[in-house]
Amino acid sequence: MEFVIATQNKGKLAEMRRILEPLGHRVLSAKEAGFTQDVEETGTTFAENAALKAIAVAQAVKKPVIADDSGLMVDALDGAPGVYSARYAGEGATDRQRWEKLLRELEGVPQEKRTAKFCCAIVLALPGQPPVTFYGECPGYIGPEPLGQDGFGYDPVFYLNETTSFATLSGEEKDQISHRGKAMAQLEEYLKKFSKEGTEE
Repeated sequence: MEFVIATQNKGKLAEMRRILEPLGHRVLSAKEAGFTQDVEETGTTFAENAALKAIAVAQAVKKPVIADDSGLMVDALDGAPGVYSARYAGEGATDRQRWEKLLRELEGVPQEKRTAKFCCAIVLALPGQPPVTFYGECPGYIGPEPLGQDGFGYDPVFYLNETTSFATLSGEEKDQISHRGKAMAQLEEYLKKFSKEGTEE
């Protein structure tokens, strides 16, 4: 199948391509499909924001669309930055500025209270079908300093253990355990079932 990915985030798009293309799917960015406007994320949950993006892009391009909304929830910050993860340090801030702000917010907080999780909601919008939502989480904690060179977003400060952050993992390793990888695995199972039902009719 061919899917349009409703994101302007190059890191998210690369992860989606890495997961979907080996399975035989063709992946287009929203821009490649002719959709260039921003969809206002007015939802209060990851699922609501992903649905807003999926539906808006699907209505415009008339193709199957996958939208993702994801973010980091830190227990010591009452779940912040949450749905505001991309805007945590203000509009136009870099990834580094975002995680630097996060580290400042957590100054003096002991490691055992720096628990966090990455959350991802993926919404599939197929023409003529109601949107379907898939959800994944990955637990970890916020480390004392950045670790690793790979990944994007908050990956350098999201630790799985003392020697491993998301930014120390290869893309393939991250996909096996990440919030997005888990949600995408559910999506792939759904697509297999959907394709099978379609061929049986």
